[in-house]
Amino acid sequence: MTETNRIEYKTQLTKDLDLEKEVVAFLNYREGGVIYIGIDKTGKVSEISDADGDMLKIKDRIKHNIAPSAMGLFDVVVEDRDGKDIIKIIVASGSEKPYFKKKYGMTEKGCFIRIGTAAEPMPQQMIDKLFSTRTRNSIGKIKAHRQDLTFEQLSIYYQAKKKSLNKQFKKNLELMTEEGKLNYAAYLLADENNVSIKVAKYKGKSRVDLIENNEYGYCSLIKATKSVLDKVDLENRTATKITSKEREEQRLWSDIALREGIINAFVHNDYTREIPPKFEIFSDRIEITSAGSLPEGLSREEFFDGFSIPRNKELMRIFKDLELVEQLGSGIPRILEHYEKECFHFSENFLRMVFPSVEEVTPQVTEQVTEQVTEQVTEQVTEQVTEQVWKLMTVINDEICSASQIMKMLSIKHRPTFLYNYLHPALEQGVIEMTIPDKPQSSKQQYRLTPLGKSLLK
Repeated sequence: MTETNRIEYKTQLTKDLDLEKEVVAFLNYREGGVIYIGIDKTGKVSEISDADGDMLKIKDRIKHNIAPSAMGLFDVVVEDRDGKDIIKIIVASGSEKPYFKKKYGMTEKGCFIRIGTAAEPMPQQMIDKLFSTRTRNSIGKIKAHRQDLTFEQLSIYYQAKKKSLNKQFKKNLELMTEEGKLNYAAYLLADENNVSIKVAKYKGKSRVDLIENNEYGYCSLIKATKSVLDKVDLENRTATKITSKEREEQRLWSDIALREGIINAFVHNDYTREIPPKFEIFSDRIEITSAGSLPEGLSREEFFDGFSIPRNKELMRIFKDLELVEQLGSGIPRILEHYEKECFHFSENFLRMVFPSVEEVTPQVTEQVTEQVTEQVTEQVTEQVTEQVWKLMTVINDEICSASQIMKMLSIKHRPTFLYNYLHPALEQGVIEMTIPDKPQSSKQQYRLTPLGKSLLK
């Protein structure tokens, strides 16, 4: 394979190698690109003595030497080529062009663009034009309307991946505006917010007969994502077809495509419109809808080919840190391994993915599955329920209680502790439910045990 407009080869990472120039050129290029370290111009593979050390150096150089911040816009991974380790740097096209080397600023010495197989200086006229149209209305630049945010949930998720958040994590993860205020990305990732994430389930093929309306919002977007993934996985039952020769089993939807579709909707949703992603389960399909159509400058063919222009680079970075996202641009090609391009529907304001089920999910089947799932879930939840959730279930028992009443019965005064350790886990595990599910923040909201919760207590 030779160098192309999207592929650059470098033999070794040295101090003399102007890596920043190559990265800047791809950030400014509408399709992004890939830089390989360990391959020369002829395509011959050379040995890299310290791949891990070089990867750290690469990340450090991109982080500190390029502006605007490229965090969330690049990946650095090791690949095996001819039995030797090489380094692959995946660079997405950025939405805050022009990108430049900090040392030289927005000048022809600092800005570069990919032309053919080379990184060329960007003309000053192009620099000025790009800067005048730079995207400023992003979740990283919008000040959160609340500044008293806490991030206990985010910290726990990082700890689970054996990573820690230090005192500077808000700045390091770009959760602050240039003025030092928490931004909208921070608001989305905080323990409490007002973002409603719903998973609706309908009896038939239309939205006429709603049978479930599950609420997983008002918490860290990471927690909401995991809750939606768990709920959809529970709904994705195994369909069985018995033939004369064998018993064939297949899940209603591809696990891989569902996961990629859900995460894609969370990461690339246009939250500046204050419209969250939506997930709907019908008898013959699942629909995943996110706000915002294709990013400017990205065609449909480029979208399907895996070219990436992350709409929310702050979210992309954190989802990658927590291993919810793999390599940049890998999601859509992975979905296309299981579903056709016709499953994607583009409009001026939305992107919808429609995944058909392998067989009709009739009301009768739904009831049978519910019985089976209840038995399975009862066993699983019994093992997973924490001591706090058991206490909450015990004090509610056969009563219908408000949050303040439950807190009083549990002798808890710190509301965040109650929400994070008691109420939210109980709702997620389906042992309690809201009396007004369509209005989670209603002042008249109360809670009661579900049939599953009652069976657990028995």
